[in-house]
Amino acid sequence: MAALTPSRSVFASTCKTVAQQCSRRPVAVQQLAAVPVARQVSSSSAVQQEQDASGTSSSQQPRPRWSYTPERMKGPGFSLNLVKDPRRKQWMVNSDPAKLDAFYDAFLGQGGSRMLSEETKWLAVTHKSFDYGRRGYNTRLAFLGRQIIALETTRSILTSPVLNEPIVDKYGRTPYNHAALANIDKLIYTQPLDIMDKTKIARMGIDFGLLTVMRWKPRMPEDLESSGVVVVLNSTLFAIIGAISLEKGAAVAQRIVREKILKRLGA
Repeated sequence: MAALTPSRSVFASTCKTVAQQCSRRPVAVQQLAAVPVARQVSSSSAVQQEQDASGTSSSQQPRPRWSYTPERMKGPGFSLNLVKDPRRKQWMVNSDPAKLDAFYDAFLGQGGSRMLSEETKWLAVTHKSFDYGRRGYNTRLAFLGRQIIALETTRSILTSPVLNEPIVDKYGRTPYNHAALANIDKLIYTQPLDIMDKTKIARMGIDFGLLTVMRWKPRMPEDLESSGVVVVLNSTLFAIIGAISLEKGAAVAQRIVREKILKRLGA
């Protein structure tokens, strides 16, 4: 009998545990039965919220890409860029499309604001220093435009009538001419960099109001020259030519360079 006592105690404890579980079963069943109902209610409310959101979004027009910073490109709310003078963080840029269109009409002529698409117009005047480059910038467009302008400048120098004018020597000497020398490139003292001077191009951009519509962030707002405004103005004008070449073709871009830039620079 003593040997059976542990078995009886184990059996009794097992029966007690089973009875407790059976007494708790109705509560568990009720809880499980309530779960689908709750899920159904929550799913229906979510659908209603999505319908409301879709109705609101459909009534509102989507914002253009140039006008805001993408949410996924924003930081956690703090910046590691420590500025000694907080006033240097304050710099206002243009956000008025009418003002930008007025610049394109003044620079490219009548209808110049319709030559490029809306996003490209803003991208061409956006420097990489603006908004940390999160809205796009014009570096690649400027590279393309610079090549087109350099090519047209060289072509205008080589086709200049000055090269075909006879050389007048005060001693009455005449240069030696031969048929074998006709195809040799003529030596000229005018170089493309003499015409495409950075200061001249920057001054031309300022005269047409490019500085008022250009989107950039100077390092020192109180001293734009030290912040590189001349280089930024040059790259912005180059980017406009590059954008025209991409959207309208190289022939249109070359014509714009000849008529709107080189002629104004005296080439």
